Amino acid sequence: MTSDGSVLITGIGTLITNSPELGDGPLGLLHDAAMVFRDGVVEWVGPAARVPDGAAHHRYDVDGRAVLPGVVDSHAHLVFGGERAEEFAARMTGEPYGAGGIRTTIAATRGASDDQLDANMARLVREALAAGSTTIECKSGYGQDIDTEMRSLRVAGRHTGETTLLAAHVTPPEYTGRTDDYVEMVCERMIPDCAPHAKWIDVFCETGAFDRDQSEAVLRAGIDAGLTARVHGNQLGPGPGVQLAVELGAASVDHVTHTTADDVEALAASSTVATLLPTADFCTRSSRYPDARAMLDAGVTVALAADCNPGTSYTTSIPLCIALAVREMHMSPDEAVWAATAGGAAALQRNDIGRLTVGSRADAIALDAPSHIHLAYRPGVPLVREVWKNGAPVPARH
Repeated sequence: MTSDGSVLITGIGTLITNSPELGDGPLGLLHDAAMVFRDGVVEWVGPAARVPDGAAHHRYDVDGRAVLPGVVDSHAHLVFGGERAEEFAARMTGEPYGAGGIRTTIAATRGASDDQLDANMARLVREALAAGSTTIECKSGYGQDIDTEMRSLRVAGRHTGETTLLAAHVTPPEYTGRTDDYVEMVCERMIPDCAPHAKWIDVFCETGAFDRDQSEAVLRAGIDAGLTARVHGNQLGPGPGVQLAVELGAASVDHVTHTTADDVEALAASSTVATLLPTADFCTRSSRYPDARAMLDAGVTVALAADCNPGTSYTTSIPLCIALAVREMHMSPDEAVWAATAGGAAALQRNDIGRLTVGSRADAIALDAPSHIHLAYRPGVPLVREVWKNGAPVPARH
């Protein structure tokens, strides 16, 4: 890269800008394109034949490959101790999934040092980056006591600015049979202490976790502390999560595997994004996937995220999510790629990522393929060849 911090990327076979003003369709697709990055942002984008003259850029030729915005993974649980492979194996032999396995990770996380938690998260962030995720959200939620939730948020904050206090994931063992008491502690003590280290407040509004009233109390306490709401909802069955998220103006409601027509209608009339987590449904052997087709047809804004966690979706691969969304959720390749980029940005209420337009962050990936369709067409193949984050190249694959 030159001393002025600029780079010209040329030889782009197909470029997804996610700006219909710049190219074809909702993806703003350009052929034979080029881009200029300067000081971490996109300075220019357009046809290769119209690259501005007069600037001495470092040139990088991607040799006809497809280039996309960096993936925005808006739902992840990367601060944890231990693993739960045996639980996964049991599910694959017929045991049903419930929320109880989270307590196993709570014990392991409480027992881990900050250095151990940090090293594990750093490993997963590197893994996600190699698969194209240049922005990643990270939740706490495997402490469920003030000290471990605080430690978890501090660790997460070393790797991302998108930190979420999942104050109510499950009722911890010491509060067994006293969920209301736990919610009271969360609202009166945990949230005030932990809020300075978080951007978002989240809750698992689900049978076996927290009911509607308990979830609303946690979210309102978080909002009062200056955090913005997110919701885990409607994963294991129909429930109040979607409606609660919409009522409180949550940025996103995540999972939404089980929705009613009223839920879809409410989402379509709101600014709340439906974040779909197909690898969670895959890894829990769910009997169904979210009805993405119904949501998209109704006008709901949809995001795709990996839900990386040690119990129910131990993957950082958004390309796998895209393939599942196309195969199992009846999304088109264009819709799935948009959901994993611009949709994820919408779920984080960001307009500087998830697109490649003038002024956006220079986060981009080049595929070892001529088009983005190959992400679904070639499932399981590591197609991410190059990654740029803030305009700087980072190793994607060795």
